[in-house]
Amino acid sequence: MNYRYMRLLLFFDLPVEKKAQRRCYAKFVKDIKGLGFYRYQKSVFLKLCLDQRIADSTIEKVKKISPKDGSIAIITITEKQFGDINVIIGENKTEVLNSDERNIIL
Repeated sequence: MNYRYMRLLLFFDLPVEKKAQRRCYAKFVKDIKGLGFYRYQKSVFLKLCLDQRIADSTIEKVKKISPKDGSIAIITITEKQFGDINVIIGENKTEVLNSDERNIIL
C-alpha cells in the first residue's frame, strides 16, 4: 500500500481571561493531544497523517471538540511542504521522528 504522508497544522487563538475560559482552553489542548497532535509553538500543533482520508477524519474530530469561542484554523500540507519550512531563529525541535524510518530496540 502506498501512503502519502500529510501534516495537519492546527492554529488557534482561544480567550483565557476568565477561569471558565482557561479551563476550556486546557481541555481543548488535552483533547487535541489525545488525537495525536503535538505542540510546535505556543498555539500551533502538528499531527502526522498517513493519507488525506485520515487527515479529513481528524479535522472532523477537531470540529466536534472545538470550543464555541475563539478561532481555530487547520491547514493540510504534504510532508515535502513541511520539510521546506524555513526556520529563521532557533531550530526545528519536534517530539516525533521526521522520517518514515522505524526504530526497533531488542
